Amino acid sequence: MQDRLLSAIAPYRDRVDYLEIRMEQSESTAIAFRGDRLDAVNRNFSLAGGVRACHKGGWSFVTFNGLDELGDRLEEAISQAKLIGSDTTQLADIKPIQDYVTESLLRDPRGVSLEEKRQMVETYNQLLLDFDPRIQTTSSSYRDRFGITYFVNSTGTCIAQERLDVSGGFGAIARGEGGLVRQGYESVHSRSDYDAFTGIENRVRSAAERAIRQLEAKSVKGGQYTVVLDPYLAGVFIHEAFGHLSEADFVYENPQMQEVLQLGKPLGISQLNVVDDATIPNLPGSMKYDDEGVEGQRKYLIKDGVLTQRLHNRETAGKMHETPTGNARALSATYAPIVRMTNTAIEAGDCSFEDMIANIDEGVYAVRMLGGQTNGEMFTFAAAEGYMIRDGKIAEPVSDVTLSGNVFQTLKDIQAIGSDSVYLNGGCGKGGQSPLPVSVGGPHISIQNVVVGGR
Repeated sequence: MQDRLLSAIAPYRDRVDYLEIRMEQSESTAIAFRGDRLDAVNRNFSLAGGVRACHKGGWSFVTFNGLDELGDRLEEAISQAKLIGSDTTQLADIKPIQDYVTESLLRDPRGVSLEEKRQMVETYNQLLLDFDPRIQTTSSSYRDRFGITYFVNSTGTCIAQERLDVSGGFGAIARGEGGLVRQGYESVHSRSDYDAFTGIENRVRSAAERAIRQLEAKSVKGGQYTVVLDPYLAGVFIHEAFGHLSEADFVYENPQMQEVLQLGKPLGISQLNVVDDATIPNLPGSMKYDDEGVEGQRKYLIKDGVLTQRLHNRETAGKMHETPTGNARALSATYAPIVRMTNTAIEAGDCSFEDMIANIDEGVYAVRMLGGQTNGEMFTFAAAEGYMIRDGKIAEPVSDVTLSGNVFQTLKDIQAIGSDSVYLNGGCGKGGQSPLPVSVGGPHISIQNVVVGGR
C-alpha cells in the first residue's frame, strides 16, 4: 500500500509547496444499550483518506473513498490550493521518515464474537439497572476499532501505523424526591486488550453509586473556599483551562494571548510542572508519529512554574520560529490534522492527601467532572461529586459544586501538589473533530480562593 501511495504522489510533488496523502483502512464494532433496550449494534469496514496540499500559504483538503479516484483528488487539491494561496508557505523542516509501526496486542477484539461483546455490555448494563430502585435509566456502550493509517508526503516521508482502541462508557441516571435527578459515569479504555473489559463489575457499579450518593447530598453553600481537586478533575482542569491555551494555533491567531503566553513567563508556583506526553505506552493519546509524520514527544508546557513550551504542528512551528512538537492530530484520515493535545497532566508533587487537607478548616473536595466550559482564560467546571472538608477531615457530601475562575490566577493559587498522580482516559473536541482520544492526569491538588457556586 505504501508503495502505491508513493507512486501516486510522485508526479504531483513539485506542483505545490507541500503535498500529502493519508489513508486509513479500519474495522470497528459499536454496541449500545439505553435503559433495558438494545439501542444499536454496528459493524463497519472502511477504506478512506484525504489529500492535503499547500501553495503560497493556502491550504486545501480533499477526501476520497477509494484508490481509483486518488488521481482526481490530487488534481483537485492542488488546484484549490493554488486558487487560495497568495502569501508564503511556512512549514518547519522535519527529517523524512520511513517506518511501519505495529501494535503488540493481547486479546484482539477482532477475534471475539459479536454475541460475546453484546452479552458483556448487557451484563454490565443490567448491573446498573439492578443497583437501586432509584436508578431510572442507564446508558452503556462499547466500541472497538482497529486501523492502519498510511501517510506519504512530498518531502519523502512514508509511514504506516497500526492502532487499536477498545473503549466503553457506563452511565446511570437516578431520580429522587421532588424530581431531583443525578447521574454517574464510568469509562474504560485499552489500546491492546479486549480483556480490559472482563471483571470490571465494581468499576461499572461505581457509576450507579455516585448517582445515588449525589441524590442524598445537600447543595453546597456558595462562596470562596480552599478546594481540593481529585486526580481526575485536576487532569481535566489542566487540559481544558490551560492545555487548549497551549495549542499554538490558538496563540498564533490571538495577539492578546501571544503577549500573555510569552515563553519564559512565570505562570504558577515553583512546584508546578505540566507535561504533554505522547510517549507513555498504551494511553489513548499515545503515538509514535503524529498525523504530519512528526515523532511524538514529551514536552514540558510548564516547568518549575515557568511557561517553557507550546504545542505545534509544522505550520505554527514555522510561523512562530519554534520546533514541531508532534501535536498535529486528526480524528481520522478524512479530517485535516490540527494542533491537539495527547496525554496532558500535572506532574506529581510530594504532598500526601492527608497532609493536604489537614490544615483546611472549611473547604470543598471536588471529585470528577460533570461538565464545564472555558472562554479564553476563564473557566467554569461542574464537579460530579463534592464533599465538605471540615477541621482537616472529609465530611458530608455536597452537590451542585461548580468551580469558576481565571486559569492564570488559579495556577498561582495552588497551595499543594499531591504525590499520587494517575492518568485517566478521555475524549477531546475541537474544530468539529470529537471525541479525539486523549488522556488527562494529575495528582490531588489544593487551590485557595476558589469561587464555588451551589444551587
